[in-house]
Amino acid sequence: MRVVRLSALAVLAALAVVGCGPSGEDLTTGVGSAAVETAAASEADCEATPRQTEGPFYFDIGEMRREITEGKPGTPLLVALRFVAAGSCEPIRDVFVDIWHTDAAGQYSGYPGQGDDRADTSGETFLRGRQVTDAEGRVEFETIYPGWYPGRTVHIHFRAFTSEGRLVASQLYFPDEVSDAVFESEPYSARGPRRTRNANDSVGRDDADQQALMGKLTENGDGYVVSLTVGVAR
Repeated sequence: MRVVRLSALAVLAALAVVGCGPSGEDLTTGVGSAAVETAAASEADCEATPRQTEGPFYFDIGEMRREITEGKPGTPLLVALRFVAAGSCEPIRDVFVDIWHTDAAGQYSGYPGQGDDRADTSGETFLRGRQVTDAEGRVEFETIYPGWYPGRTVHIHFRAFTSEGRLVASQLYFPDEVSDAVFESEPYSARGPRRTRNANDSVGRDDADQQALMGKLTENGDGYVVSLTVGVAR
C-alpha cells in the first residue's frame, strides 16, 4: 500500500478550511485571497464541536506518531485536524490529539471478539496515533480509509487533551457517496455491502451534529485528504 505523502502545496490546499462546522469551505476551494477572506470572516461564527462518546475501543499506545497504518492495506487517507477555541476560533497549540479507527475489515486493534468471526487483535496497535497541535492548532495523521462494522457508519474517533485533562472527545464522519466508492475496491469489497449509513447510525443520527462533524474531503492521487476544524469550549 502506498501511504499518502503530500507536497507542501497540497497540504496548504488541504488545510485552507479554517472556518468551524458546516459553514467551513470545501477543500476543493483554492487558496486564493477571496477564500482566505471568506474563511477569516466566518471565524466570528465558530461554534463548539459536538461531543460524542469515545466508545469502548480507546487505549493509549504510549507513542507519538504521524504514520499509523502499520502495514494495513486500504485506500490512503491523510487526516488533517485543526483545534480552535469556540467563539473566537483562536488556534489551540500544544494539545495532545489521539485518533483511532477500524481497518478495512471493520476491526479495531487491541481487542478480542470482534465481528462475525470473533477476531482477536489483542496486543496490536494499528490505526492508532497521537500528535501535538502546532502554533496553528493543527495535527496530521497518515492512515487508511476506515472500514465499517454493524451498527455504525464510517467514522474516526478523536480526543484532545492537555496535562490538566480532556478538552473534547468526538467522531469524524464521511460522506456516504465517498464511502460507497471506496468500498467498491479491494480490500473493502471482500466484505460485501454495509448495512449502516449516516442516516441510521446508532451514535451520530442527529442531523445537526453529524453535519458539524462531517469531514471535508478532496482526492489526492489514489487516496483522499479529510479535514475538520474542531471548536473547543474551554
